[in-house]
Amino acid sequence: MTQAPLTSRRPLALVTGVGRRAGIGAAIAARLATDGWDLALSWWSPYDERVHGAADPDGIDAVVAGCEHAGARVSRLPVDLADPEQAAALVGRAEEQAGAPVTAIVMSHCESVASDFATTTIASFDRHLAVNVRAPFLLVQAYAARLRAGADAPIDRRRVVALTSDHVGFNLPYGTSKGALDRLVIGAAQELGDVRVSANLVSPGPNDTGWMTDEIRRSAAEQTPLGRPSLPADTAALVGFLLGSDGGWVNGQLLKSDGGFSAR
Repeated sequence: MTQAPLTSRRPLALVTGVGRRAGIGAAIAARLATDGWDLALSWWSPYDERVHGAADPDGIDAVVAGCEHAGARVSRLPVDLADPEQAAALVGRAEEQAGAPVTAIVMSHCESVASDFATTTIASFDRHLAVNVRAPFLLVQAYAARLRAGADAPIDRRRVVALTSDHVGFNLPYGTSKGALDRLVIGAAQELGDVRVSANLVSPGPNDTGWMTDEIRRSAAEQTPLGRPSLPADTAALVGFLLGSDGGWVNGQLLKSDGGFSAR
């Protein structure tokens, strides 16, 4: 891997779950590009086809174009994070394509198929754990190993951020796996101080990514201080702060970016 001198390049952030233009991952990528990051973006179109009814075929092209317009160099990394081999190799692939060390990881991907105790299948439960827990474990494990091996990522910008949720009832495998993700990231906050990594979680709450009805939007306007639903850009702003130079002192925290609104 040929690396440009540290003084001449932007830090590299690996961001997962960036396939849909309406999604939070796309907003995070756009924010980080504006904030001075280069990007390695991963997504998996078959998930969007299975869960959302259709992929966004032009989504990744539009996201990449916007990020490049903001000055970022962008690598594309489609990957099925349910496959442990692909998940374990993603950090290395990102560094190989970008020619630079991964400085931060933002995990905005998920498996989310609503079901309850009566309807959750073993296959669905296992897939939620594989994508939402095992894949983040493998990503952070590989990231930490590369830093401990001497990767020259800027010390003051080394971060792990994962998107989480407190939605459990009637969304059982998703909520259960997100609870495990919380513990995983807090464990990273406690264990990765030797390589100067801070690790935190962000809970977006109900985010208006196109699914909200007018009734839900009106309810949000009544309940939140800003008088509107939470948007992907709001979550992206918080992630941007955590990855910024002022965010390094925040460590081992679960921060909410939902304005106090609940659509349950």
